[in-house]
Amino acid sequence: MTWPVRHLSQSVAASPEDVAAFAGDPARLPLWAAGVSAGIRHDNGRWLTRSPMGEVEVRFIGPVDRGILDHEVVMPDGTVVFNALRVLANDGGSEVVFSLFQRPGMDAADFEADARLVRQDLARLREVVEGSPAPGE
Repeated sequence: MTWPVRHLSQSVAASPEDVAAFAGDPARLPLWAAGVSAGIRHDNGRWLTRSPMGEVEVRFIGPVDRGILDHEVVMPDGTVVFNALRVLANDGGSEVVFSLFQRPGMDAADFEADARLVRQDLARLREVVEGSPAPGE
């Protein structure tokens, strides 16, 4: 069985190497990834952050330098949520692609809300990397 998935992408006018280096640095998550970066801190080799469910761990499982920014979010109960995030070459720039899965128990409205948040994060990433305003912000 597979879950429904939506691939959300954002073009960025910067090299894939530059985008991956920036976006794949957990210390920079607060600059663009609102969903996993509130109060992020490095503690004994782990990146920890606050969430509505409590403290979670964020870990990139890359290799980031190859544009593979896949990451796991370890929830307070130990559940691991996998997030696929890639930085692809797009002519002289990059395409950042997040694969959003509709996991069991997530209704259509929650899935749409999650997709909106991911789109906002990707637009913010573009804004920060390019130094220009994101559309609609």
